[in-house]
Amino acid sequence: MQKRIAVLVSGGGTNLQALIDAQSRGELKNGLLAAVVSSREGAFALERAAAAGIPGYVVARRAFPDNRSMTAALVAQLRALDIDLVVLAGFMHILTEEMVAAYPNAILNVHPALIPSFCGAGYYGLHIHEAALAYGVKVTGATVHFVNEEPDGGPIVLQKAVDIREGDTPEALQRRVMEEAEWVILPKAVSLFCEGRLSVDGRTVKVKNKE
Repeated sequence: MQKRIAVLVSGGGTNLQALIDAQSRGELKNGLLAAVVSSREGAFALERAAAAGIPGYVVARRAFPDNRSMTAALVAQLRALDIDLVVLAGFMHILTEEMVAAYPNAILNVHPALIPSFCGAGYYGLHIHEAALAYGVKVTGATVHFVNEEPDGGPIVLQKAVDIREGDTPEALQRRVMEEAEWVILPKAVSLFCEGRLSVDGRTVKVKNKE
């Protein structure tokens, strides 16, 4: 049985597009992009989903008094869609523990830095790349990790490094990290999950070899 994947989005959906492209190339082994759920009406990611024939849904943050009630609505929507794997792709809201309880080790997030660097509260969007440049690191990259109750704190599945170049701006670095790292490792991690090749032992994610 194919694993049914839901992608949670809030904006443009560039990482969603990477998953759509990977699916069209046959690279999401044993996985199907079954739904795109947006926290905002009118998000361009919903147009990407429609163009790819993927059903789109809106669970708008502004319709709920707090993150907990929105999380409960999301869980209900995902369960109604019989979802096996949840992927956070530019989802700009903190989910409460109800989501992790409903999908233990079945929520993947991509973060545009090499965790544990430049992660956690306050590190999102261009702020991450501004911080990396300000610190003077020579290498940055992206991380795909399982989601737990701690922001950016779950077990790491895959990481890919990206060299920082002289004269980099936050915008240029953001784009290169997406192209060279995020769009590569996110589809790969999703495929590994759907193939049943990931296991979690404490903080360590082990990747099983193909049989």
